[in-house]
Amino acid sequence: MSASIPGNRELPESQYDLSTYWGRVRHTASITDPRTLLAGTSGLENAKKLVMAYKQGDIKEMTPELWKAKKIVDSTLHPDTGKPVLLPFRMSCFALSNLVVTAGMLTPGLSNVGTVLWQIGNQSLNVAINNANANKSTPLSYSKIAQSYFLAVGASCSVAVGLNSLVPRLKRVSPSTKLILGRLVPFAAVASAGFLNVLLMRGEEMRVGIDVYPVLSETDKAKLVAEGRAESDVTSLGKSRKAATLAVGETALSRVLNSSPIMVVPPLILVRLQRTQWLRNNPRYTIPVNLGLILGMSYVALPLALAAFPQRQKISAESLEEEFHGRGGEGGLVVFNRGI
Repeated sequence: MSASIPGNRELPESQYDLSTYWGRVRHTASITDPRTLLAGTSGLENAKKLVMAYKQGDIKEMTPELWKAKKIVDSTLHPDTGKPVLLPFRMSCFALSNLVVTAGMLTPGLSNVGTVLWQIGNQSLNVAINNANANKSTPLSYSKIAQSYFLAVGASCSVAVGLNSLVPRLKRVSPSTKLILGRLVPFAAVASAGFLNVLLMRGEEMRVGIDVYPVLSETDKAKLVAEGRAESDVTSLGKSRKAATLAVGETALSRVLNSSPIMVVPPLILVRLQRTQWLRNNPRYTIPVNLGLILGMSYVALPLALAAFPQRQKISAESLEEEFHGRGGEGGLVVFNRGI
């Protein structure tokens, strides 16, 4: 994000009011805009130069060009490391990366082997996305990543195969109801596995804690500028396990909020469309229609889900471990990167 670029003059956090849900939705829609993927290396470097020029005082005020540069930087660079997130694992590529595995898991009449293979693919992608976008103040070792990966895959495959086996055995439901239940099986597997995946991939954060920082007042910010320091130079108050638990829990819940409409709405709409004369006469369009429904719902659901909780979370220092009591900044608050 822009905070990782050198300079002691911070950019406005957003064009929108991040204290409100709809403000966060609009901000999240901006940084998850897939058009930022087209910037490339040269576009990113130009954006970083513009942001640096503002932070060093060469550009005096925000302009549309500078807002666009900030959008590219915020959607590409990790807020903790300042390094680019690998393109397929950026949130701006989330819908596109998930399209293939989501469509695969929604394939009607999928065998147990097919279900397992698509769940393995889905969880592999989830591991990569969760690891790439996690709070990096407590990095995971490769052994922890491998352990979390196998646990998440095992859990999701167990749920998916179990539900796939259960639905055909239901005796007292109509064929149409059984068809709908069959289409919703992937939702239960994806929602539960997605939640578990975040908890497992970021479990080390909850065990060790994540860095928390005092919330700066305008006076504090002016003092930093006078000293030639940036807000990113402020020293961490320490690592908090309670802050980490909150961060991981909220991120896990946002994954469920994101997957719910994607895994539920398109299958139900498709069932209705398959009863229309047009799709009956043109069954070859079933897969393209399904993919279109999934992709469209993905772009709608992602900002709504990610905006449920602020990425830069502010809470009272008194709600954390005793070592942080009385050490909060403005209003007694501390701030930390929740991850996304």
